[in-house]
Amino acid sequence: MAEVLVLLDHTDGKLKKTSAELLTLAKRLGEPSAVFVGSGVDVALPVLAKYGAEKVYVAELPDAADYLVVPTVEVLAATVEQAHPVAVLLTSTPAGKEVAGRLAVKTGAGVLTDAVDVEAGEGGKPRTTHSVFAGSYTVNATGATDTTIVTVKPGSVAPAAVQGAAEQVALDVALSDLARSAKIVSSEPKQSTGRPDLTAAQIVVSGGRGTGGDFGPVEAFADSMKAAVGASRAAVDAGWYPHTLQVGQTGKQVSPQLYVACGISGAIQHRAGMQTSKTIVAVNKDEEAPIFELVDFGIVGDLFQVLPQATEAIAKR
Repeated sequence: MAEVLVLLDHTDGKLKKTSAELLTLAKRLGEPSAVFVGSGVDVALPVLAKYGAEKVYVAELPDAADYLVVPTVEVLAATVEQAHPVAVLLTSTPAGKEVAGRLAVKTGAGVLTDAVDVEAGEGGKPRTTHSVFAGSYTVNATGATDTTIVTVKPGSVAPAAVQGAAEQVALDVALSDLARSAKIVSSEPKQSTGRPDLTAAQIVVSGGRGTGGDFGPVEAFADSMKAAVGASRAAVDAGWYPHTLQVGQTGKQVSPQLYVACGISGAIQHRAGMQTSKTIVAVNKDEEAPIFELVDFGIVGDLFQVLPQATEAIAKR
């Protein structure tokens, strides 16, 4: 059975949920093998075994986080040369897509980005599903090279626990001078809101122009479900919410299990960032809002009346 490499996203061995998602997809294609770059692999091993990793390629680089993506690319390139995988799966983040592009150049492999689903196609090659042209079309693609590099949007699949051996394989990669030429000289932790990361959250509640700048009901409703909070471009352009939390074609692209749009008209720019969500609910007092063409459940009403009632009902449960 062909190997499928999964680049792990972690902080000192503490894995992000996206790593389990990628291992679940890798199981569809062949034998899942994780690639760990950095320190703290002992922390990650139990989780990797739980979600089906048969091998764990380990490059102990304690200072990996001090540099940009090139060290990770060089480790992955060496692993591809050693394992000859049918696919390499990465999380579809800005860093993940940069790694994918650089790795494709180094290895001559085909690269497919922003997949929302991956399955085995003809000859065992990965067959991916993408939402393209601002969400107007759903297309399938298959790599034409022996190894295909695929970046997958967070939340595209629910992690499935399948026991794996998680056998460690040490990697001894001599990094080039180029890999250490760009160093991060300072950083500061992002101010915590207590809510999950927007792109990785299973539930996202977003507010738009209909909030009038008052995100209080949106945040209270989101907190009742331990959800992330997003915003439309109109809301962030008006200065009502941070640009880092914009959902849309020019903002973050999310694919949660549940997406709730509150006071958002549903312009194509916003739809491009959220329409691959598994279940979509909209609250809008305009019954002709375009968002209602997309949703699974629509509520015609004032969000300032609907959301507090919903929050109260959830709290009671």
